[in-house]
Amino acid sequence: MSDFQQTLKAPVTLSGVGLHTGKEVTLTFKPAPPNHGFKFKRVDLPDSPIINADADLVVDVSRGTTLELNGVRIATVEHSLAALVGMQLDNVLIEVNGPEVPIMDGSSEPFTQALESVGIEAQNAIREYFQIHSTVQYTDPVKKVEMIAVPAEDYQISVMVDYNSPVLGTQHATLHNISEFKDGFSASRTFCFLHELEHLLDNNLIKGGDLSNAIVVVDKAVSEEELQRLSVLFNRPSVAVQKEGILNNVQLRYQNEPARHKLLDVLGDLALIGTPIKGKIFASRPGHASNVEFAKKIKAYIKSAKSRNIVPAYDPNKKPIFDIREIEKSLPHKYPFLLVDKIIEMSENHVVGIKNVTFNEHFFQGHFPGNPVMPGVLQIEAMAQTGGILALGTVTDPQNYDTYFVKIDKVRFKNRVIPGDTLLLKLELLSPIRRGICEMKGTAYVGNKIVTEAELVAKIVRKEGV
Repeated sequence: MSDFQQTLKAPVTLSGVGLHTGKEVTLTFKPAPPNHGFKFKRVDLPDSPIINADADLVVDVSRGTTLELNGVRIATVEHSLAALVGMQLDNVLIEVNGPEVPIMDGSSEPFTQALESVGIEAQNAIREYFQIHSTVQYTDPVKKVEMIAVPAEDYQISVMVDYNSPVLGTQHATLHNISEFKDGFSASRTFCFLHELEHLLDNNLIKGGDLSNAIVVVDKAVSEEELQRLSVLFNRPSVAVQKEGILNNVQLRYQNEPARHKLLDVLGDLALIGTPIKGKIFASRPGHASNVEFAKKIKAYIKSAKSRNIVPAYDPNKKPIFDIREIEKSLPHKYPFLLVDKIIEMSENHVVGIKNVTFNEHFFQGHFPGNPVMPGVLQIEAMAQTGGILALGTVTDPQNYDTYFVKIDKVRFKNRVIPGDTLLLKLELLSPIRRGICEMKGTAYVGNKIVTEAELVAKIVRKEGV
């Protein structure tokens, strides 16, 4: 998973038929600036209105996922969104000259191939993942749907489908890493049961549907007369039922293609959260309605968590990434001015350190000795040293470099730090490190309370004579 936001190197256009209108539709993926996200633009309408890919804008999930803003709709967005997420893109404008995204072959593969053909480029902006820290759950007891998000270091999805069908049976599919999507899941096509297809046809729906963009599961005995009717409707010489229990319109691309496609739908619908996440999704019998409700639930969870500013989890029984001896080798600071005891989390864009504040700290002898309080300036220094571990991790020979303050801004001291406290120091990059300049947001916690906040700018400098 990339640590920088990504967009396309150039626009790319596809054309196909809309599943429900049966009309030709042209779609163009275009590069977009950092923090733009995914947006649909109806270029066939006056003023070309734009609709954000947002779970709160979903108005219909009956035959796909439909978004609406100010009376303007765009339908069947899930397969294109799955392709964008699966190709690890963040910022794309999707121009469409009709009310729905073309169905293509019923999968995401035509979209992923188009995106890959023009190339992907990193942008000068950090991709801010949201780490799932606790279980988020959605259930629909009527439809027997259950969806759960749990903590994980990557974005993973596991899907189970079971429709009480002797033909389809129970199927599972798991995406262990987003890099598996293009080759393992993007080509999986949508599917429906024959009785659903007949209902849609009888109601003059799926005007753009034909037997080349869906797997049709035959879950009942079919008369020769019905097969003849289907062959006429879909302009086929003949239609038959294969031994696998599907119409002979397609050959399965995977043994568990229906489960893989349901996973594809989950990925596309959860793009409507609007924030890349790290966590594992378990989905049992998912559909567009449950996917969207689950996306709304995760979106609300993220909003609530950000308002509470989730405290990093600290398990003292877990082995640290760096202990005090390893930190001492990385930083030029030594006792009594080394103010970080452990590093417990670290990625390309954040680091979490621990400072155990004890009564025998040298500064307590003269700083409010009758009512000992850790000096705020030393809390900032502890932040800076923690951030220094992150910054020096970007050079191959950190022992030959030092980090120096360039700027301290937006400092706030919110609560006292006293002997016996365990100080959690979280530093996050505000922008990519360029020319040795490192901009970070620092937050210090004691328990679940924020005690200090600051924005720090430091410069990585090679030691003289090295």
